[in-house]
Amino acid sequence: KVRQIMDEKNPNLENKDEAAEAVGVGAIVFYYLSNNRIKDINFNMEDALSYDGNTGPYVQYTYARTCSVLEKVKEPYTGDATITCDEEAALLKILSQYEEKVLTAIRDYEPSVIARFILDVAAAYNKFYHNCQILSAEDERVKENRLALTLAVKTVLGTALHLICMPTPKKI
Repeated sequence: KVRQIMDEKNPNLENKDEAAEAVGVGAIVFYYLSNNRIKDINFNMEDALSYDGNTGPYVQYTYARTCSVLEKVKEPYTGDATITCDEEAALLKILSQYEEKVLTAIRDYEPSVIARFILDVAAAYNKFYHNCQILSAEDERVKENRLALTLAVKTVLGTALHLICMPTPKKI
């Protein structure tokens, strides 16, 4: 089923079978782990495989988007960052909650805390991506700051996805 979706969305993707398996497995894992562990779950394949909304494919696509942006540059800036827009501030605020969310998930034996955090990061990054120019930013320093922020998202998102045993394909 994922392969069919990928054929429509990205017909020229290399290693399509490998990516389709990663997205399919990730969709199921995320569907189950994004719900509170003591609630009953009714699995719906169409909902789980959607690239829109609170799904595994959506967060994996966001991770792949960060990889794509960073692939286009040699090395992102790693110095002091300056906030230039509200979307950057919102994204940084969410990223700063990572340690707290991991500790809460461990303390409560509740992986859905990590899954919800992943969704928050993905939503904040996608808003930032759509509203702020990254590679074509008006100023080189702003561009470097936004690339550093993209690298931070890739790192946190990738680590959080691995915590809940989700694959992180670089291209979807």
